Amino acid sequence: MNITDLPSYLAGGLVNTIVPFLFVLTIIVFFHELGHYLVGRWCGVRVSTFSIGFGPELIGWNDRSGTRWRIALLPLGGFVRFFGDVDPASTPDYESAEALTPDERSVSFIFQPVWKRFLIVLAGPLASILLGMVIFSSNAYLFGRVVLIPKVASVVAESAAAEAGFQVGDIILSVDGNGVESFIDLQRIVGMYAGVPLKFQVKRDGAEVALVATPKMQLRDSIAGSRRMGVLGIAAARDASTLIMKQETVLGAIAFGLRQTWNVIESSGDFLAGLFSGRASTDQLSGPVGIAKMSGEVAKLGLNALIGFAGMISVSIGLLNLMPIPLLDGGHLVLYAIEAVRNRALNQKVTEFIFKVGLAIIACLTLFSLYLDLH
Repeated sequence: MNITDLPSYLAGGLVNTIVPFLFVLTIIVFFHELGHYLVGRWCGVRVSTFSIGFGPELIGWNDRSGTRWRIALLPLGGFVRFFGDVDPASTPDYESAEALTPDERSVSFIFQPVWKRFLIVLAGPLASILLGMVIFSSNAYLFGRVVLIPKVASVVAESAAAEAGFQVGDIILSVDGNGVESFIDLQRIVGMYAGVPLKFQVKRDGAEVALVATPKMQLRDSIAGSRRMGVLGIAAARDASTLIMKQETVLGAIAFGLRQTWNVIESSGDFLAGLFSGRASTDQLSGPVGIAKMSGEVAKLGLNALIGFAGMISVSIGLLNLMPIPLLDGGHLVLYAIEAVRNRALNQKVTEFIFKVGLAIIACLTLFSLYLDLH
């Protein structure tokens, strides 16, 4: 690339990658924080700030309840700050708490019963997961779904499928007792279970045949870059009989949205379990840079695809926030659960130490994910 082409290259990267990424991130952040906000207001807590982004304020206004709504300079996240919090991570302002009047205490987050604080914090991750489900369902209802029937067009020699006895023309009905509707479902399941024997039920010449195959770990290209995953070694038949456009009813779309949401949860849980067991690799992790790249690639497929991608990332972020890491929502929930069992909160110094540990963990994970993205 010539140096004179650099400005146009950077401009193209801005439009093709950064803009789709910020579109996806803004949707996810807004609804996640909206969950905290709505349940907080329902519980009678005063909301001081609702911010999309961090840092200096670009645009802001106050509503009638006194909440400052703002869009900030750094659009990589957001926060809801409740009355009585010292920072966006809901760290209690212990120094000022004692000076609050009874009326102020009644609307302060720190003085709410533990069950209210638990619900307010839990609402953010649940809103993220619910957003994903709504997106999946809406897309299916409004635009329909293209279903590729899992019919075998070819079998790779010496692959897991060849060793198991798969044949051209086989239609895969289920994996380990779970029904398979499309070839994408098959790829998702097989990709999660490299090295694990799976029981397949296939339809062959009008009869059902049982096969057992162990997917092999391979490096495959995807919108997220090269990733190691389980591979069976078959290609799908793509013709008029296997490519079906399915228009969903309202109930069918909701059921599909629930299935897709559960698929993301199941895949995420299996990946985490695989990391601890050594079956999965850290090269499958993606940080902000990786998600930005994926957003750009998905955006090439159209707005509908990009919104669907936002749904998947929203569910993943909801799950991530439920992890019991201090400063994340899950870490707060663990502290509230301990408080409920002990019938009193942990010592202030202990809590502050836990938050510092959480900050260090999050910083390390962020740097590690950036390293993987740029490696």
